[in-house]
Amino acid sequence: MTPEIALFLAQDGLVNGAIYALLALALVVVFSATRVIFIPQGEFVAYGGLTLAAIQTGRVPGTLWLLCVACAAVATADVIRHLRWRTRSGVLRTLIVNIGYPAALAAILRLVPTASAPAWLQVALALALVVPLGPAV
Repeated sequence: MTPEIALFLAQDGLVNGAIYALLALALVVVFSATRVIFIPQGEFVAYGGLTLAAIQTGRVPGTLWLLCVACAAVATADVIRHLRWRTRSGVLRTLIVNIGYPAALAAILRLVPTASAPAWLQVALALALVVPLGPAV
């Protein structure tokens, strides 16, 4: 084994260890506040990595469609709540946030060549797709 490979493996081990430590810390924080073990947290970590991998290959990630479905369900529930309580002032905002945001992301991912985009833009797009899944779920 060359020193270059040893440094690469050490860096990979540190990065993986940091990810596991942050995931464990997040599980402990959620459990101490709610006394509920948040099982889907690992799935969100996987969604982030898989979304970034799809963006880097130039494909539209499947998490986009998951976000569209989740936001449509949230929009439907919010519109029903606003109509039930007769507060129509929030309906337009709900539709813009829950329908417009995923539609804008879909347009960006369809029109922008993501495979040749800089890494920071790819990571930003992946975060823009995965982070709203938490509240929607």
